[in-house]
Amino acid sequence: MKNVIKIKRHPFGKNYLAINLFGFIFTLRNLDSVELNHELIHSAQQRELLYLPFFIWYGIEWLMLWFKYHDWTTAYYHIRFEQEAYRHQNDLNYLQTRKKYKFK
Repeated sequence: MKNVIKIKRHPFGKNYLAINLFGFIFTLRNLDSVELNHELIHSAQQRELLYLPFFIWYGIEWLMLWFKYHDWTTAYYHIRFEQEAYRHQNDLNYLQTRKKYKFK
C-alpha cells in the first residue's frame, strides 16, 4: 500500500506501532491485516472531518480525558476515534459498510 511508510522510531514510544497522519501511516514494522484495518479506519475518520479538524478534535478530547483519568493511556483508549477503530479493527469489511461519522 502506497500510504504506508516504514520508519525506525516515532515520537510516541515503543508501545505504539503506528501513527496515521493525514492518511499516511507511519509504522515501525509491516502491519498485519487487523492493524492495517485499524489505521485505515482512522484514515476514513480523518477524511470525513477534512483532516485538520480531526486532529484538533482528537487533541482536545484526549486532553479532556487526560484531566478526567490522569493517565495518558487510559485517555487514549477512551477517545471516540480510537474506540471505533478498536471496536471494528477485526472486521476487515467494515470500511465497505461504515456509515459516515460513525465515531459519534
